[in-house]
Amino acid sequence: YVSPTGASKKDGTRIYPSLDWSIENDKKGYSFGIGTYYSNEFNYKSLGADLHFSQKTKNKNGEFSARLQGYFDKVTLIYPDEFLPGYDPSTTNGERHHHYPYGTSPRTTLTESISYLQQVNQRLQIMFMADFVEQHGYLGLPFHRVYFSSGKDTIEHLPSTRFKLLLGFRANYFLGDNIIVRAYYRYYTDNWGIHSSTAQIEIPYKITPFVSVAPFYRFYNQTAAKYFASYKMHDPADEYFTSNYEYAKFNSSFFGLNFRVAPPKGMFGWQHLHDLEIRYGHYTQTTDLVSNIISLNFSFK
Repeated sequence: YVSPTGASKKDGTRIYPSLDWSIENDKKGYSFGIGTYYSNEFNYKSLGADLHFSQKTKNKNGEFSARLQGYFDKVTLIYPDEFLPGYDPSTTNGERHHHYPYGTSPRTTLTESISYLQQVNQRLQIMFMADFVEQHGYLGLPFHRVYFSSGKDTIEHLPSTRFKLLLGFRANYFLGDNIIVRAYYRYYTDNWGIHSSTAQIEIPYKITPFVSVAPFYRFYNQTAAKYFASYKMHDPADEYFTSNYEYAKFNSSFFGLNFRVAPPKGMFGWQHLHDLEIRYGHYTQTTDLVSNIISLNFSFK
């Protein structure tokens, strides 16, 4: 059944197999590949495909890469209970004890990505990146309510098309045998009025040849979408509207430490367990969102 908030009580299992095939010609310095993807959750199904190509320069110090991707989704439209036929608020907690036959809506995402990697010298490596994204179909989330200034509530309504542009730059500088400085910047803009910047720095330091630590910091800021307004701030005459804070103006910071161990004889003397990595991060957002993230990763070979 569906709760009064519209949250599904279904199993949250996600299945997402992928298959990729590629060929590489070391002599001519190029590679080519194709891939396909599938993803299935309760509220959406997705099929994807991509073509990717790369070509190195004659001196092998530079490499151009391009990728075309397409995702073809079918989104299940999950509405809050009070907007569903036959809703009876007099039942226990307003809950529906049967499965409502939700409708579905298509969504298509097409992405073109290009990048150029250059080994400037023995210490400096730089990379320029650009992504062009076009989306069509149902791009909102029907379980997100919007309350107008009149007090009336409804679900969010957003345009059925969206265009995104992402421009990025990455630089890795080797200060010596023990220290690397990794810097990254990305600018984002779309036709919904959002502009954002992301700046990140990470400095891995090798304590020994097999043990390293890497402090990191990422700063992000974005402007609000032109369709966003908070609780009871939308005009009933608005054509498009959302109160989802994903589209709000905010800044965020994420900082922490990454610890990695990769002994030559494997972890705990097991050769196949190549390394152990523990990462801690503290995230804050100006919308009062705060979180702490701890991740543990093992690599097998």
